[in-house]
Amino acid sequence: MVRCGAAVLRKYSNFIDDLRVYVRGGTGGMGYPNLGGEGGRGGDVWFVARERTTLKSIREKYPQKRFVAGTGANSSVRALKGEKGKDCEVYVPMGISVLDDDGKQIGELNAAGERFLAARGGPGGSLATNFLPCKGQRRTVHLDLKLIADVGLVGFPNAGKSSLLSKISHAKPQIANYAFTTIQPELGKIMYADYKQISVADLPGLIEGAHANKGMGHKFLKHVERTKQLLLVVDISGFQLSVKTQFRTAFETILLLTKELELYKEELVTKPALLAINKIDLPCAKDNLDELMTQLQNPQDFLHLLEEEIIPANTLEFREIIPISTYTGEGIAELKTCIRKSIDEQAEQVNEEYRKKKLLLLQTSK
Repeated sequence: MVRCGAAVLRKYSNFIDDLRVYVRGGTGGMGYPNLGGEGGRGGDVWFVARERTTLKSIREKYPQKRFVAGTGANSSVRALKGEKGKDCEVYVPMGISVLDDDGKQIGELNAAGERFLAARGGPGGSLATNFLPCKGQRRTVHLDLKLIADVGLVGFPNAGKSSLLSKISHAKPQIANYAFTTIQPELGKIMYADYKQISVADLPGLIEGAHANKGMGHKFLKHVERTKQLLLVVDISGFQLSVKTQFRTAFETILLLTKELELYKEELVTKPALLAINKIDLPCAKDNLDELMTQLQNPQDFLHLLEEEIIPANTLEFREIIPISTYTGEGIAELKTCIRKSIDEQAEQVNEEYRKKKLLLLQTSK
């Protein structure tokens, strides 16, 4: 049976991927009735995406989680038009979705330097307002983080994702012989001889029912959305979470992972995908691998032997299937090569589609 101690829970709390904050635009400045002067507009509250920023650092720096912009300057004899109040800029991580209190997405920040107007300042006093200032916009919003990575490692607990990340990158994730070693996302970068870098995210292990928010549930699945490609990591010996749950073969594990992704969001199973079959150094691994490869070549021939609820509507099409051992290092170099090739091919495909769209626009404009 899997147990999660207090120390583990405390460590998970160190990673924050959702933060609720209050934002308020500045109040406008007073107008000057005698001379028809207009008060300055209140400052605005902006969210600005920046590298090396975390939601945890925001919470620690601003424990009240309140962001209020400056008040506009009053109109005066010396300055009939008051100056605008000071803007409030809040630096947030890249990959942030801004949601209102009803859960509706109102903004998104994916690249460094992108800005989102969270709360607009109120107009200054003028003839239209009887020279009285107006208050700024105020609301509570959620900052929802979804990690941006080239490759997302997907697998059930104890499949070897953390070990794999430590082998292919410079990341040093926690590794131990129990199911929920990864309790917070880990990011690493694969470095190539030509200085090419590919980012890889090791995400908390799925369990059956994750789409319904069981286990890590949506905390895991939402981070898969912004990865360019998926790398499924499967134990060749199969998987069993505890003595109370059913044992799953490697083939069933692949189907279950696909099913969980599909039920959460159908678009996830359309992402380019690779499959790493781990622990091939174990006894009987060769026989299990031969059987699995036969099943993957013609999956439809074996689906009738399985429960209907674990069968996805669409099976994943793997660009490459690579047997590996994170213990001995077998297949790791080949896997890194396959990841590079797949990412490069996807980039070329995206560029080609972009070129075709630009050409079509040029042709239609003529």
